[in-house]
Parts: sequence; C-alpha cells; structure tokens
Amino acid sequence: MIKLSEKQHIIISAHLNGKSQRSIARETGIDRKTISKYVKEYEVARQEILNFNGGIDDIRELQDSIVEKPKYNCINRKKKKLTDEIINKIKGYIEENQQKRYAGRHKQQKKKIDIYEALKEEDYDISYPTVSNYINKLLENGAEAFIKSEYELGDICEFDWGEVKLTINAVDRTFQMAVFTSAKGNYRYAQLFAKQNSECFQEAHALFFEHIGQVYRTIVYDNMRVAVKKFVGPTEKEPTDALLKMSMYYGFDFRFCNTRAGNEKGHVERSVEVVRRKSFCKNDSFKSLEEANKFLMETCDKLNSQPHKIKNMKTAKEILNEERQHMGPYIAKLDTARIEEPRVDKYSTFSVNTCRYSVPDIYVGKRIFIKVYSNDIVCFSEGKKIASHERKLGFYEWSIKLEHYLNTFKRKPGSLASSTAMLQADPRIQNIYDTYYNKKEKDFIELLLFIGKSNISKVLNAINLLNKINPTDITTEKIKSICNRDYTNFIENNVIQLNSTVEFKPNGLLDVYKSLIPISTEDFNNEVAII
Repeated sequence: MIKLSEKQHIIISAHLNGKSQRSIARETGIDRKTISKYVKEYEVARQEILNFNGGIDDIRELQDSIVEKPKYNCINRKKKKLTDEIINKIKGYIEENQQKRYAGRHKQQKKKIDIYEALKEEDYDISYPTVSNYINKLLENGAEAFIKSEYELGDICEFDWGEVKLTINAVDRTFQMAVFTSAKGNYRYAQLFAKQNSECFQEAHALFFEHIGQVYRTIVYDNMRVAVKKFVGPTEKEPTDALLKMSMYYGFDFRFCNTRAGNEKGHVERSVEVVRRKSFCKNDSFKSLEEANKFLMETCDKLNSQPHKIKNMKTAKEILNEERQHMGPYIAKLDTARIEEPRVDKYSTFSVNTCRYSVPDIYVGKRIFIKVYSNDIVCFSEGKKIASHERKLGFYEWSIKLEHYLNTFKRKPGSLASSTAMLQADPRIQNIYDTYYNKKEKDFIELLLFIGKSNISKVLNAINLLNKINPTDITTEKIKSICNRDYTNFIENNVIQLNSTVEFKPNGLLDVYKSLIPISTEDFNNEVAII
C-alpha cells in the first residue's frame, strides 16, 4: 500500500507537470496500474467538484476521496486462518457458555482467552486477536452505555454483602459484612455478621434504621438469596418473607437490580470495596467480633465525615441531615429473631446450625421455644426464660453451662471434674474447685446451688475472709454462713494483719474465729438451719 505522500506525488506529477504514467512508474518504482488507478480517481472526483451543485455534506465526501490516505479494500478478502472448522468450534463454546448461564454457573463460563487456549490445545493454528474479533462480531458486543441518575433526598438507599476474613481471638474466620449506602449523599454504614442468613439480614436493617433514627423510602437489592425467594420470570422476582416483614413493619418500599447488573446499585458496590479496604487492610486481628464491629463503625464515621468535591464539599453526614425531613419515621426496633421449637436431647442440649447449646437438665426430652438472633440465642419454656447463650461462630461447637447440670451432678458427682460443663465454666469457679474442692464433688455441687441463688462475688469474698483465718478448713457450710450474715466489716476490723515485723498472735485470731464460726459441727448445723 502506497503512502499519502506518494499519492500526492503521483497526482501532482501526472496532472500538473504532464508526466506520463510510464515515466512516473520508472521514477517511483510503483506499478503503472496503481498509478493509473489513483490518477483516474482524482480526475473523476475533481470534475464532479467543479460541476457540483449539491449540499455541503455531499461535497465533503468528494473532497475526502481526493485527500484521504490510500487503503486496501478488505471487503472481499478471505480469512485464511479462520476456517469453517474453527468457526464451528467457537460457536460450540459459545453455546456451552449459554447452557452454563441457564444452569446458574455464569461464573464458570469460558472467556475469550479460554476459548483461544482450548483451540490451541487442539493444535489449531490461529491467533488470539482473530478469535477475539470473531467472538465480538458473533456476539455483537459493543461498549455498554450508562445513564447518569439524579436522586431525591431521603429516597434511595442500597444494600449489599461483602466477605471479610479476620482473626478473632487467634482463630481465622470468614465474616459477612452488611453494607448500606445512601444514593444521594453516599452515607455508609456497615456491620459484621457470622453468616449471610435471614436473621442477620433482618438485624442489619434494624441496626441501620436505629443508627440513623429514620427510614429511607426505598431500599435497592441485587438477587441475593436472603432477599429473593425465587424467580417468577425473566425479570420478576418473589421476595422472601423476611424482606416482606421488614418492609411492612418499617414502611419502606424495595426493588431488585437486573441479573448481573451491579451498576444499578453502584454506590454500595463501591462502598463494599472501600469500607473493607479502609477498615481491615492494616488491622485484621481482634479479640472479639464486638471489637471488630466497633472498629468498623469508627472507620465508617471517618469516611462519612470527609467532604466531597462532587457534593459541593459537603460531608455524607451533612447530606444525611438534609435527608431526614424527607424520610419515613422510625419506630421501635424490630425483633429479628428466627423462631424454632427444638426437642432437648439426653445431654440436655438442642442444636442450631450444627452447634449445640445447653438448658437446665429438667427439660430433657421436652420441646422448648427458642429465639435465634445473629449473635445470641434465648430459650423459653411455658413463657419463662430458662437459658441464654452467645451464638457460636463455627460448626459442631458446644456451649455448655455448668449450672444447667446441678441436678444430674447430685446423682453422678464423679462426672463433674471431667465434664464439658466444667471445662467451659467460669474460670473463677474452676479455680475454687481446683483449690478447695478437689475430690469433694458433693460439697462443690452444694456450693454451685448456693451460687445460683446468691452470686459469685459474695462467695469469693467469703472465701477470702476464711483464707485469712484458716485456709486449710474452707467448707460450703462456712461459706454459706458468712454470705448469709454480714461479717465483712467485723472481720476486716478485727482480724490481725500479719507482716514480717509483727509476731503472730494466735489467741487473738482464735477469739475472732470463735466469734465467727460455731465450734462444734452440731452447733454450726443448728445455726445454719435457723438462718
């Protein structure tokens, strides 16, 4: 193909200087047929311009034919590498991708590079640009156009989930981050949950509405399983009961995005990435989930306090305050618990999502009523609260409380020391057992029963007072007697304090001890019975 400068030389030499086409061919080394072609095209176009009486657009087309750069006519060129066999192979891969989309496996489709690599593995001699260009032509994929939207105050808020991997109490866990972003002011709110289920979905909304103190008129979702129950048609979706209940209670409307159209809720799509990165790119280890959520909220507060140029240097907080008068009113926080009625098994436990939780052993074999929250489980029987547990984050874990098994331990005291309940008990109770009640299980069970009626702090104070008198003679009866009678001030005022420079005075200490505890077991029992 000749250059534009060569075309100019041919036309000017032939038309103005009167050189023959043969002499021009000798001079330039260009084929005489090529020279003849450009000279004829020039003369025809120039004559048409001289005789032209049409519009400006038509004359510009004639002008372009004279001054445009020479180019090959590729319309009728046959593709040498892209054979019918390769075309059929490519069409087969495209059809395979379509079947995967119908089966819900759109993330496992072959991209253009995968199709090219599959062809190369079958020893087809073809380049990637050839494959890519043909697929684009076959699918007629053009660049997608987006329409900028304007949002009203208090109207739209978007919701989405994001996955976050953290280390909680030295254990690596994966959490689901619920993120809300207002469309007008880009106000961000986020909370971490153990799972992406209905109770967490509902609680995230309840916490968000409680946080802002009002309710947006419309919430936008993608096709998440906690919001969409099923697809009724290509565009129609049936919402879940959890979403319908929240919508009716709080008084907001909702809509769903089209399938694989994340741009339709682009504010929250971007917020998930920003909030996750800003919060946990430097610090991803915490002592508890509560600590991680507190840190997450502090990060959101910083983001919401930054002025934005496109918002006339206003912060998200300032725009939220402008939106409040256009939002719906806030009402009391919705009880977001999932209700279940499990049967208590022989271990006096029930199961929630593979984890087991204990209740008092008098309920073995009975059905109980439980409320399952995102982080807690509360148990009821006949309208009375009987137990509560912090919800376990993993799988096949046990949450056992020692006080739930006191009646069983009375009958089987030997099982106390090695029981799971004892291993999960309050460390203070474990310390009392290891220090004063080893091999004295029956007495320890009596103490546990008393702790249930009193409190652990009183018992620890009583043990500390008895330690000052005689640390080798601490019994449940003496602890109960001290807790039931206020000897605290008496002991603190009368017990002789020991140090390295003061001699031990056994008689004075013995008098104090005598005034505190009856000497004989019989007298002690009588006194306890009177109390």
